Amino acid sequence: MPRIAYFGPSGTFTEMALAKLESSAVFDGPVERVAAPSQGAALDLIRSGDVDGAVVPIESSVEGSISATLDSLAIGPRLQIVAETELEVSFTILARPGTELAEVRTLAAYPVAAAQVRMWVARRLPDAEIYTSSSNAAAAEDVAAGRADAAVSTALAGERLGLTALATGVADHDQAITRFVLVTLPRVAPSPTGADRTSVVLELANEPGSLMRAFAEFATRGIDLTRIESRPTRTGLGTYRFYLDCVGHIDDTAVAEALKALHRTARIRFLGSWPATSATGTPPPSDEAAAEWLTQLRKGVADL
Repeated sequence: MPRIAYFGPSGTFTEMALAKLESSAVFDGPVERVAAPSQGAALDLIRSGDVDGAVVPIESSVEGSISATLDSLAIGPRLQIVAETELEVSFTILARPGTELAEVRTLAAYPVAAAQVRMWVARRLPDAEIYTSSSNAAAAEDVAAGRADAAVSTALAGERLGLTALATGVADHDQAITRFVLVTLPRVAPSPTGADRTSVVLELANEPGSLMRAFAEFATRGIDLTRIESRPTRTGLGTYRFYLDCVGHIDDTAVAEALKALHRTARIRFLGSWPATSATGTPPPSDEAAAEWLTQLRKGVADL
């Protein structure tokens, strides 16, 4: 039975994402779930050999990319993304039995969750002080332990801890979605499906035009970039890594050519090619006709 880590403790949206991956037959059978206190800790369990994979959040439609996940993927021994799933995210306000919403003075919340319910809290709990928790499930545990009056959490965490729901479906934005990825040690990428995502991290020379030249490797081959983001390397001011997602698979000729070209001029870390849950953008052009034309030329065929 494979051991799969997730950003815990039990009751987080990440555990729910792991359950969704299990139900979609990403794994060959049942898995042993291993809770980790952070995204980085979950990924380090793979590197140490304690688990076979990890599920971590990577992007929110409301708050953007999850920086802790990106940073942990960019440094240390290389890991690889092999699958993804998405969850519509809304929150439950949990409290100990007998607590009324009007009595809430301290509200435990994971920072990403707090940002997604900011307007609701301002309207309904304007005097509440935010108590920072390490995850959505940990916020519920903080309430159960008496460290806060209420929590921005999940219904699952409330059920497991015997807490009462003061409000459900709490979200400032309709259809807020978070994308989660399954990460393993490097392996052969899943077979292309025609609706795939490829992700890389670039470290470029600090010279004029280096970023433009990197982008050109994709643009000239008709590859659709769907995410472009920079994060500091933490080695000094003005030094950044660039995270790029594109439509396509490493087995697509256009994508493979772009990666080879980038490898000649930049430090590149391949994060994986895998089936996209929500196919967005334009797939890279096929080279079948051009490849056949070249084959015929090599055979000496005339009048092509």
